[in-house]
Amino acid sequence: MSGRIDESRSFQPVRIAVMTVSDTRGEAEDTSGRTLAELIKRDGHELVDRAIVKDDVAAITAKLRSWIADPGIEVVISTGGTGVTGRDVTPEAFESLFEKRIDGFGELFRWQSFQKIGTSTMQSRAVGGVAGGTYLFALPGSPGACRDGWEDILRWQLDIRHRPCNLAELMPRLQEHLKK
Repeated sequence: MSGRIDESRSFQPVRIAVMTVSDTRGEAEDTSGRTLAELIKRDGHELVDRAIVKDDVAAITAKLRSWIADPGIEVVISTGGTGVTGRDVTPEAFESLFEKRIDGFGELFRWQSFQKIGTSTMQSRAVGGVAGGTYLFALPGSPGACRDGWEDILRWQLDIRHRPCNLAELMPRLQEHLKK
């Protein structure tokens, strides 16, 4: 991690929903979603909702739209469906809703992942963006990828104390273009 935590600022929990994209996993087998949920809560954030959604663009976008419309959800993090096989459609679903892409998220995730799994990281199509004032992040479907995405990137960017800057402090401004 680069940067630092400014202890003079108060921690502010972020309200997060977790989506697992899978045709085969139920709640008992959802180790990736469980990993994300545990890490989010461990670090003091609020897990607002958690769902398992089929590998289907319409199903994914429907769930995303409902969460984006919910003022009690500030961030959505998904796991699964970011690979290159025929059923992997999570990036397409997310990107269809983005108002703004956060290209650096996918780039940084792959760079961090490269340090651990080498060139296999090129198979990841992790993406991030903003829609309706809600941050959306899609991670690969393994517990390790979820841990890496949270521990190495999101944990810091969703902590308002992180310096020199963070995504959490920008949340009140994500929809300023709508204010007249």
